[in-house]
Amino acid sequence: MSDRTAIKPASIAIDVWMGPDDLDDALRADVLSGLTASPKTLPPKWFYDDRGCELFDAITRLPEYYPTEAERMILVAEAAAIVKASGADTVVELGSGTSDKTRVLLDAFNDAGTLQRFVPFEISETTLRAATEALATRYPGVELHAVVGDFERHLDRLPSGGRRMIAFLGGTIGNFTPEARTHFLADLTAGMAPGDSLLLGTDLVKDVERLEAAYDDAAGVTAEFNLNVLEVMNRELGANFQIGQFAHVAQFDQANEWIEMRLRSLVDQTVIIRDLALEVVFAEGEEVRTEISAKFRRSGVEAELAAAGLRLDRWMTDPNGDFALSLSTRT
Repeated sequence: MSDRTAIKPASIAIDVWMGPDDLDDALRADVLSGLTASPKTLPPKWFYDDRGCELFDAITRLPEYYPTEAERMILVAEAAAIVKASGADTVVELGSGTSDKTRVLLDAFNDAGTLQRFVPFEISETTLRAATEALATRYPGVELHAVVGDFERHLDRLPSGGRRMIAFLGGTIGNFTPEARTHFLADLTAGMAPGDSLLLGTDLVKDVERLEAAYDDAAGVTAEFNLNVLEVMNRELGANFQIGQFAHVAQFDQANEWIEMRLRSLVDQTVIIRDLALEVVFAEGEEVRTEISAKFRRSGVEAELAAAGLRLDRWMTDPNGDFALSLSTRT
């Protein structure tokens, strides 16, 4: 059931569709299915406990990691044009986190006098509540309707009404396989009204050395971020992963045009996951895929949007052509 809590009268509402028990059940299901599969996999959502969020914030500031700054440059340059082209009065942000970059957009909508409502959508209730309180102070005249949920499961719970622009930034869509992207975009557009728009962030194909460096930095921050998923399982599921017996791997798959992050077992070992009553055997050199990060070309993005019923209206890149924002409209 939804737990809607009015934090400030008539200004903030929060719908909670995913609580701690739901998160625990989802983690258990993902670990059980992923670590008994061949090859072994884990979804990247489990990187992001409190420590993982801190590490990812540090990653975005590394010299090797270009996507965050490139996307911010596009937003700064194009925000006013996006506001005008979208015609939106409601901004929905999927995977909103602290909504830091999005404030560039919100400021532009607010300056134009068109922003009536902001809907941040995030899996962490703690993060969402803190961010929403801060946004209420920054945008006192704007209705805030926050949603705690998983965008792979709860897209149908997004508030309707108004003319909406849905923002999905950071290149996060690259974490989906092509098949999963097709389903995600179909589910998203199914809930969009004609005239609603999608602002999508996509990392672009480029030199392999630059791509791999962005996911395997010299300071080792990304390695620590990747290994942190083992800490999450140790803490939340009573596992006994020995962190030092795994190594971070990041490689570009030329055929699929995506980065794969993996954890490689350095020895033959058996890990016990107590809460799942599960023993997981790793051979020396065996790897667990923890993330894919697809890189895109304009033609591919446009084709995938069109297949979902979206018309590409604007294609915007940073000066170096590293990253793109696309604005498309539900037809």
